[in-house]
Amino acid sequence: MSDEDRRHISAFLEMLAAERGAADNTLEAYRRDLGDFQGFLSAGNLAIAGAGAGDISRYMRSISTAGLAPASRARRLSAIRQLYKFLEAERVIALSPAAGVTAPGKSRSLPKTLSIAEVDRLIETAAKATVGLRGRELVRAARHHCLIEILYATGMRVSELVSLPRSVLAGDPRVLSIRGKGGRERLVPLNASARAALDRYLSLGVDPNDGVAPMLATKMLFPSKSTEGHLTRQRFAQDLKETATAAGLDALRVSPHVLRHAFASHLLDRGADLRAVQQLLGHADISTTEIYTHVLEERLKRIVAEHHPLARKG
Repeated sequence: MSDEDRRHISAFLEMLAAERGAADNTLEAYRRDLGDFQGFLSAGNLAIAGAGAGDISRYMRSISTAGLAPASRARRLSAIRQLYKFLEAERVIALSPAAGVTAPGKSRSLPKTLSIAEVDRLIETAAKATVGLRGRELVRAARHHCLIEILYATGMRVSELVSLPRSVLAGDPRVLSIRGKGGRERLVPLNASARAALDRYLSLGVDPNDGVAPMLATKMLFPSKSTEGHLTRQRFAQDLKETATAAGLDALRVSPHVLRHAFASHLLDRGADLRAVQQLLGHADISTTEIYTHVLEERLKRIVAEHHPLARKG
């Protein structure tokens, strides 16, 4: 890698870290992707600042031929676009050559989701699982029910949910202030059902017969003996699949991420604005949220079918 290309990539990564709060894993992924692109250019005696749209297109075709998955190609192209946008802003280049380049064969699969009835069954099963329990078993079951309610009510990422500190309870009880990807903070509302499940979970203290330690002294909202000090996302995912099976659902179709998709899909299906859903999900770019546009399309078709004066004719 030439010194000039190395400086461009390093400056771009420094910007991501300083201005966008990008995590170490994110920075490393950008470094790998851009390093691969630079290697391709270098083989043709080209520098990053001197490449054109045709060079970028040739690179995209080469990684497609090499068998790179569509999602990985899309990620590579996104990194390249952002790099050139940065270089354009820094006046290293006059105009980004990546603006009109598309990833060959790029496709976005629709997110897996659950129907409202299926989510209701999942929540009802988790709630019923707390009946008749005491001590540690009750605390664990109430915690699990609470997690499902909050996840579906807010659409949080599972990593955001399980790592919530108790300090999120200090503000307005109707909302939670959470820190998401890149250190960005956002507010997510709690509906009455999620708030009730949370209040019940928080009300559980010491049981003199079972010796459950009080939770009030912990810093985490969902404490655990794990290295992180909170319930792991893997354990929650495993518990969720067991609840799905108990609810008569296919466990392979159920995961924390699927519940996040259900949250977004059900909101849009009932008329929510795409921008509002973007903010609730914590997406930095509206293009990420646009994967749910199929929900909007189906809703518009129903509206026309139900309300257009000519829809019922013929």
